Amino acid sequence: MKLLLAATPLTGHINPLLAIARLAAARGDEIVVTTASDFRPKVEAAGFRCIPYADDHGPEYRETELPPGPERGRREFQRRFIDCMPRQAEVLRTLVAAERPDVVVAGSLFLGVLPLLLGDRPRPPIVTCNVSFLFLDRPDGAPLGPGLPPARDAADRARYAAIKAAVDEAFTNPVRAYTDALLARAGASPLPASLTHAILTLPDAVVQLTVPDFEYDFSPLPPRIHFVGALSPPAVTGPLPAWWPDLDRARRIVLVTQGTLANADLGELVEPTLQALADREDVLVLATTGGRPLDAIRMPLPANARVATFLPFGDLMPRLDALVTNGGYGTIRFTLQAGVPVVSAGLTEDKAEVGTRVGWSGVGINLAADRPDPDMLRRGIDAVLDDPRYRTRARAMAQAFARHDTAREILAVLDAAAQRPTR
Repeated sequence: MKLLLAATPLTGHINPLLAIARLAAARGDEIVVTTASDFRPKVEAAGFRCIPYADDHGPEYRETELPPGPERGRREFQRRFIDCMPRQAEVLRTLVAAERPDVVVAGSLFLGVLPLLLGDRPRPPIVTCNVSFLFLDRPDGAPLGPGLPPARDAADRARYAAIKAAVDEAFTNPVRAYTDALLARAGASPLPASLTHAILTLPDAVVQLTVPDFEYDFSPLPPRIHFVGALSPPAVTGPLPAWWPDLDRARRIVLVTQGTLANADLGELVEPTLQALADREDVLVLATTGGRPLDAIRMPLPANARVATFLPFGDLMPRLDALVTNGGYGTIRFTLQAGVPVVSAGLTEDKAEVGTRVGWSGVGINLAADRPDPDMLRRGIDAVLDDPRYRTRARAMAQAFARHDTAREILAVLDAAAQRPTR
């Protein structure tokens, strides 16, 4: 079978697609990848043929003049993911004609698949790999974005309805209209639902990289959505940090990370976490800069701190006692696979929704702040380290992940999609 993989040019989006590529290649499938030119070396280093397209760095865009909320979310979403949809669609059409793939596998925010899904031209089956939380329209009427837990009663539903009306006006409806205008120019039909809902209901199948235990109840779930657990973290090439043996001598280990996107200012989370734990002689604090230079941490390192640009999460996660994160979905997923409790902060991108799931599921504490202060962080970290309920819930989540044969399930979804008739 031949697969065409289409990846949004962000590290947290391309890594899951490359993991699927490795699975398929290991059984003999032919792989072609398209993504922005900047990521071509990463794809080729993984051993796959890459056909890049010109990108304007839209996916990296961050709106800095507005506070977190629907208006900021709308500007960022349009600039990052919608504006590049026409270019991506043309790239896909060209590659489908030239490469004749049996299945297209696209990241959930690679919106170039929408003109193919909503157009009338022949196309191969399309499978979406969702790289974030399950962003379907909520049965309890809550809007996506603010990070609201499942409604408990009629009063919650009434309150959520009022919030949703405001979010629809500021985000959902303008985004849908903006997308529909671009689809019309491409000769495609308009969206049949909100953009986020359509992303997960239009494809022939959706691979959801998590377990139902870390998601709300969306019953009845669309039958094309498949929870598959999670694959192992990507390998980090190069030597281990010189301080790696310190892990064997540490009593407790805490990792803090702002991921690879929302890490322009490490003063948001990394630095206050280092400050919060600076006097804990019983804790070794690890920090990653997500690829930024180490001097992006603009404070003297405490004696109990160790830093690196990247760390091998596959080796590191089972050693951790806690993760402190700004809500990166992939990092949290890897942490829960290892049964490690979480302290989550962050309100931008999808982080408010991810953090709420951390608190709702009981695997950790959601601080719900973009820039938590050291006192807030110290209290949260102390709680997940000392209260056994969080580790118990995290270990139960790890057992839920372990019940999935993720590789087999993903390949089964691809095989079934390849047999599905399309236009």
